[in-house]
Amino acid sequence: MTVKIASNELRNMFYSPVAWFLTLVFLIQCAIYYSAALGPFAVWQDILLRNNPKWKNFGDTSLTSALFLGQDGLIANVLQNVYLFIPLLTMGLISREINNGSIKLLYSSPVKLRQVVFGKFLAVLVYNLVLAAALGLFFVTAAVNVKSIDLGLLLSGLLGFYLMVCAYSAIGVFMSSLTTYQIVSAISTFTIIFVLTHIGSLWQKYDFIRDLTYFLSLQGRTAKMVSGLITTKDVFYFLIIMCMFLAFTILRLQRDTEARPWWKNAGRYAFVALSGLLIGYLSSRPRLTGYWDTTARNINTIHPRTQNILKQLEDGPLEVTLYTNLMDMTTAARGVPEARNIYLSQLWDQYLRFKPDIVFKYEYYYDYDPDINHYYATNADSMVYKNFPGRSLKEIATETARGSDQDLSLFKSPGEMHKEIDLDPEGYRLVMRLKYKGRTEFVRTFDDPEFWPGEVNLNAAFKRLLQATLPKVAFVTGGFERNIYKTGEREFHRHSLAKAERVALINIGFVSDTINLSTQDIPSDITTLVLPDPKMDLTPLEMVKLKKYIAGGGNMLINGEPGKQQVLNPLLHELNIQLMPGQIIQPSFNETPDKVQPYLAPAAADLSEDKTLTKFKNLLLSHDPDDTLRLSTPGVTAVSFKDSLFRVNPLLLTSDNLSWLKEGKLVADSAEPVFAAEEGDVRGSFATGLQLTRKIDNKEQRILVFGDADFMCNLRVAQSMYFIIACYSWLSNNQFPIYTPRPSAKDNLLYIGPKGASIQRIADIWVAPALILLAGTIILIRRKRK
Repeated sequence: MTVKIASNELRNMFYSPVAWFLTLVFLIQCAIYYSAALGPFAVWQDILLRNNPKWKNFGDTSLTSALFLGQDGLIANVLQNVYLFIPLLTMGLISREINNGSIKLLYSSPVKLRQVVFGKFLAVLVYNLVLAAALGLFFVTAAVNVKSIDLGLLLSGLLGFYLMVCAYSAIGVFMSSLTTYQIVSAISTFTIIFVLTHIGSLWQKYDFIRDLTYFLSLQGRTAKMVSGLITTKDVFYFLIIMCMFLAFTILRLQRDTEARPWWKNAGRYAFVALSGLLIGYLSSRPRLTGYWDTTARNINTIHPRTQNILKQLEDGPLEVTLYTNLMDMTTAARGVPEARNIYLSQLWDQYLRFKPDIVFKYEYYYDYDPDINHYYATNADSMVYKNFPGRSLKEIATETARGSDQDLSLFKSPGEMHKEIDLDPEGYRLVMRLKYKGRTEFVRTFDDPEFWPGEVNLNAAFKRLLQATLPKVAFVTGGFERNIYKTGEREFHRHSLAKAERVALINIGFVSDTINLSTQDIPSDITTLVLPDPKMDLTPLEMVKLKKYIAGGGNMLINGEPGKQQVLNPLLHELNIQLMPGQIIQPSFNETPDKVQPYLAPAAADLSEDKTLTKFKNLLLSHDPDDTLRLSTPGVTAVSFKDSLFRVNPLLLTSDNLSWLKEGKLVADSAEPVFAAEEGDVRGSFATGLQLTRKIDNKEQRILVFGDADFMCNLRVAQSMYFIIACYSWLSNNQFPIYTPRPSAKDNLLYIGPKGASIQRIADIWVAPALILLAGTIILIRRKRK
């Protein structure tokens, strides 16, 4: 009977112009969005293929994601507009029966009300399949247009679309049962969809209501499926919404046939709602949630290396406490109660999938130290008391809470927080403290677009909690070397101990410290010893310790500078390496001649699995100076080597047609220097960085020598951070950082050109809809004649 009712309802749909009109408009909308996304790629691919013989594809750009999920993508835009279609389709499903009086015949017939409701809903489900098929046509088209299309991502997105329109349809069926006016039913459906879409942003300050409204919210429910991740909690959510509103519809129709007190009717509605919420709560528990990453590259799943680390944390729960400081204007908004669900979904959902016993806690406080002296200090810090002259910290916090629409009673005072934990070393910023089996570790947030810590940062923290042996880097001090504790331009703080830097050594698993060779012996447990540009001659005692360390197979990083070659050359002599006299210069239009830009040699490609080196590995291996990566090394000298027990590979090379080694003194801010062979200038390609390896006692000794230190300094580290960290990774035998490389995109080339895209656009926007219009017109005319 349900099927018969559905069949009859389908005939009514397609014997009226509404269903045909909606199908036509939906198809045109899909065609416009797909063509708009495809066209620019087709044009640019043609331009690049015509003008650049080395260009092969769009690199790591996934065309599947770009065409369907991007800002102008098909699925992304269709999901934003689909709510406009369904209410127009469902507005007359039941209200038409009520308005015509035929509902009374249904009440008196042997047909059960649930069969009526399910039959009409089934008809809408079938029509929704028509919309899904229209969308699927462009998936098929994309499979023809794009090389190695990510079909799993598209099918997951199609499922998300179908579940969304079915949920809208269930809401529309219920609203249609409440009124005899179809237009009122449509407007009511729009209203309910609007409320359910935005309810997730209401009353987020209160724990119980926040969880309730977040569960009920339609917004973002298809985000994971559209990106290729199907979760049981999202599927259950849509099924629960459908069942709830269909049950509401049946209860509404039963009210006309059964005489019950209002409180019994209200109780039935409440029972249905509470049952749905309970099932939704249970199905959303991490332990009961199933996941299926349908993408070709598993982009929604944490890396297998991260999964293996989480498996090692199986002996107990992992406790994560988020500390939010009201006075931290730059990060507080990310940690307040209103943002809690965003924090969990953006950062921790992917980890809960593999470790569901993560316990989350939250601490709110206000504190501020105007004399704080660390890398986190900013100009904004000094303005806090200036903006509130004569006010106490509590008074300032009161005004800040009022301006942020927060309740100050939620935030602990400095005295209360200091009894629990000292957050001064963390700069009173938004941080997380991880706790496992009594051991704790901080994980930080960063002032970049990503903000939250990445897998590399969390893997380092997990390893610390497991008490893994972490690589220790010791920086030599005592001879005016570069300092890891100072934030001045020439120092080495940013890439080592700067807690605000995402890929600083402290945030990716390394332990950094200093050592004074005049008073200390070199520890036996260090991974790498760094000699960062000493300005004073090494003492005999220091030389003995360094030679002993090298002879014992210790790994080392050595930085020199022009004008101080005599400081390091006695030590480098043991390695058959020398810093050449003079300075390399590279005249250019924009920079002073001391700003030399050597290119990365092929050996640099295998330093680590850093994404930049991996992305450009083929360029590095091509040994083409004109088409590779370069570093900025202001003030650099050449590093020469002779045959030795070490295997030597250049890491950085200068271009022989752009630079030369100048023997005399360089005046950088004067007239452009001219090559003068008679003055000792030597033209050629010089190595400014060397990689040395040899076997000692079945262990590979690794040493790096650079003729420059400025490329690692605080001022310029941002330009070369990927290379610097790759060097430390190689020196630690690539144990840390724990990289999480992903396969390159395969769907990065089109099989269609601009002309073909234009013809296809005409076919999609004009021809296909015209055929739909013709078919609908013929059917409607024939129906009218009958």
